[in-house]
Amino acid sequence: MIKKSLLPLALGGFGIGMTEFVMMGLLPDIASGLAVSIPQAGYLITAYAIGVVVGAPTLVSLMAKRPPRNVLIWFMLMFALFNALSALAPNFGLMLVSRFLAGLPHGAFFGVGAVVASRLADEGKVAAAMATMFTGLTLANVVGVPLGTWLGHNMSWRLVFLIVAAIGLVTAFSLKQLVPFFGANPSGGFRKDLKIFRSRALWLALAITSIGTGGFFAWFSYIAPLLTDVSRFAPGQIPLIMTVVGVGMTVGVNVGGRLADRFAPIRAIVILLASMTALLLLNGLLAASQPTMLVLAFATGANALALGPPIQMLLIDHSREAEMLGSSLGQSGFNIGNATGAFLGGIPLTLGYSYASPQWVAAGLAVTGMVLSLAMLMLRRPPALARRGR
Repeated sequence: MIKKSLLPLALGGFGIGMTEFVMMGLLPDIASGLAVSIPQAGYLITAYAIGVVVGAPTLVSLMAKRPPRNVLIWFMLMFALFNALSALAPNFGLMLVSRFLAGLPHGAFFGVGAVVASRLADEGKVAAAMATMFTGLTLANVVGVPLGTWLGHNMSWRLVFLIVAAIGLVTAFSLKQLVPFFGANPSGGFRKDLKIFRSRALWLALAITSIGTGGFFAWFSYIAPLLTDVSRFAPGQIPLIMTVVGVGMTVGVNVGGRLADRFAPIRAIVILLASMTALLLLNGLLAASQPTMLVLAFATGANALALGPPIQMLLIDHSREAEMLGSSLGQSGFNIGNATGAFLGGIPLTLGYSYASPQWVAAGLAVTGMVLSLAMLMLRRPPALARRGR
């Protein structure tokens, strides 16, 4: 039974997931509406990602001395305002600015939300509570993104962003009504929070996040041409397969929560990055088989989002002096992984290789993340007492 106090976090995750991922399906409509090319419209996705990377640590540090619930409400009000500006933007320049601004509260909301979820969780179910918040993000891929894409094609892409803004307002109201009040951290502050960056373990955790998840994004960025050119699916079948990926994400985030509650977060990450590497290799090797690719679409999506809860727990574990800032860095890491994976995965395509080639890059990123995770695991182990005869 999901606690009512966790539902506003899931709703906020739904709105954030919808505004981030619906852009991929609406690019042609937005490009046409703003009289720019599709590649130019693609900069709107980049602007949002940069907003996430900048906003996550900055907003959380600036709000460190304020009660977490109040901070979440402010973030959702910002989210609603900037998405409304996206809906009303009269030209490409203002749309670019509004997408950057809309990205600012994204990572900050998840960072503070993860800490609030951990305080609301029952004993031994911290990761499961965090998974509830991320379930909203995954459900956005199953319901919100397909619906938003349909509305954008058949009515207006501006309507989609107005709906997202409305979701932000409803989330802010539900946070006020359902989430209990927690006192602020009196010792928090921008300068004090920055001290967590002295930790080598935190930097290693960020590297694991940015590089390891880059494998998923190298796969996800080029999944459509892989399925149409190599697997020979019809273009009209791609939205259905993307829904399969979204369902996998929804299942995976809950599995990841349970896995992180059962094992130490870093152990769960090692397991999940190892399985991610295997799945990405299979995507490249078996891309010609349509039935196999359907199964792999579900499994790869599930594996990717299963990484969310243990990564959040790992970052919080290594930033106890400023846990909201540390937790928010997870979304910065994911978006760095997004940019890195998409860029590196595209290199073999520019060299003339097939659409299966990004899978090898993806697997390389995932296995690099796994090696870094193993290194962190080894560093955390106490020295063995090699005493013979006892």
